[in-house]
This record gives sequence, C-alpha cells and structure tokens, in this order.
Amino acid sequence: MVKPLAFKGDKKSKKRKATHLDSSLIEKGDSKALTVQSSTAGTEEDDTWVLAEAAADVTGPIIFALPSAKPSCVACDANGKVFASELENIIERDLATAEPHDVRQVFIASRVAGTGEISFKGHHGRYLSCDKIGALSATREAISPEESFLCIPSAETPGTFSIQTVRGKFFTIVEESKVPEIRGDAESISFNTTLRIRMQARFKPRLKANKESKTREKISRKELEEVVGRRLEEEEVKRLKKARVQGDYHEAILDVRVKGKHDKYS
Repeated sequence: MVKPLAFKGDKKSKKRKATHLDSSLIEKGDSKALTVQSSTAGTEEDDTWVLAEAAADVTGPIIFALPSAKPSCVACDANGKVFASELENIIERDLATAEPHDVRQVFIASRVAGTGEISFKGHHGRYLSCDKIGALSATREAISPEESFLCIPSAETPGTFSIQTVRGKFFTIVEESKVPEIRGDAESISFNTTLRIRMQARFKPRLKANKESKTREKISRKELEEVVGRRLEEEEVKRLKKARVQGDYHEAILDVRVKGKHDKYS
C-alpha cells in the first residue's frame, strides 16, 4: 500500500487498497504529492518524522533543518537551485519537531556503495552536489565524489550533524540577508555548520527493528494451539511467543509437541 506524505493541516483521507507506486513519483515536483512505498502490503506504516541520532540512521526521505535565526531547511527547485526554505510545520521554533510542508524540502538519502558516504537525491531526480568553490546545486543525474557526503555527529550536541564534502569542507549558512545562503565551504565545524536531520520513522533502523520484533510476537493463542495440535497452558503460550521474537520458534514448537506426547503417555 502506498501512503502519501502527510503534511500538518491536511485533511485525512480514507485508506485505499491495492495502490502500488514507486519512488519516481517523488521526482515529479508536486509539492503535496510526495509518496513512499511500504515494504509490506496491507500493513500500516509509520510515516511520522523523527530525529536521526546516528549517521547509520540517515536513509530514506529526510530534511536538513538549518541553525538559522528563522527556522529553515535546505531545499532545491526544479532547476536544481539550492536555497533555504522556511519551515512552517514546527513547534515553538524547535528544529527537533520540524516536518516538511513542501516536497522541495525533501531529499532521499542513500548509501554510496562501497563507502561510508551518503548521496541526497532531490524531488526532481537530481543529486545534491558541492563544487570546488563550495557552491551547492542539485543538477547532476549521476553520483560522483562531489555528490557524496559524510554525516558527522556532533560530540557536543547529540542529534545534530555536520555535513562534510569530498574536499573536507562543511555545509554552512551565511546570514548576511533576510534569507540565509547555504554553502559548502566552511573550514571547520561551528554553530553554523551544525544542523538536524529529520527522517521518516519507518526508515530508522532501531525503530524498524522494534516494529519487526513486535510483528513477529503478534500471534494468537488459537494459532499456536493449531500449530502444536493441542490446548496449551499459559506458560507454554508465553514461551512460544518469546521464541518467535528470539528466532528459535520452530525448536520451541518441537519441544512443546514432544512434551505433550510425554504427558499423554505418562
């Protein structure tokens, strides 16, 4: 099932079944039509936005929340121009609560094969890039070193990152006018290079693992009794549910079946 990106203030629509779309729809530029595909049909997906806490978290749809005086984030238009876009979906100017309201604010983070680096694809299908003078753009159709970045966690402020380019420089904001300029030529990490990365919860590894664990645990007593072939005691039900989470479910089923046969003939 495909779910549209939910923006604050939008009316909730009824669920529709058997709709299958892919990430190419993200690249069409409709500011209210960002969609993502769920991994399991018919399963409710978590499309809320959360903070990336480690570099390993950064994957899927993300926004770069900037440390500007007026809350803003990195965005790009259909021509690949990179600019600071004001954040509207935010609580009390706290960047840790920021969510996108425009598809131009969203980038798709992906690992660069064979490296620890990350690429960021814009809504129009082009990659975020930084040239030798520190100018940012999103016009490249393929990934080269200039489209590959490192997300370096801040040691002083947990949940924040500095984005490093291939030349060892950092993303930064220059606030010389009402609208801050975003560049990639900062020589060192500072307040202006420290930003927050917001991502969809369904892509966060820890949350995803917890959800899969809960899914494995969801099995009724009736289903377990059908598998074993007899009525189960409460302790046996708990043991089998725990085994589903730990990964030794089939071994536990065999043990319970053997125990049942011994009890029958004792």
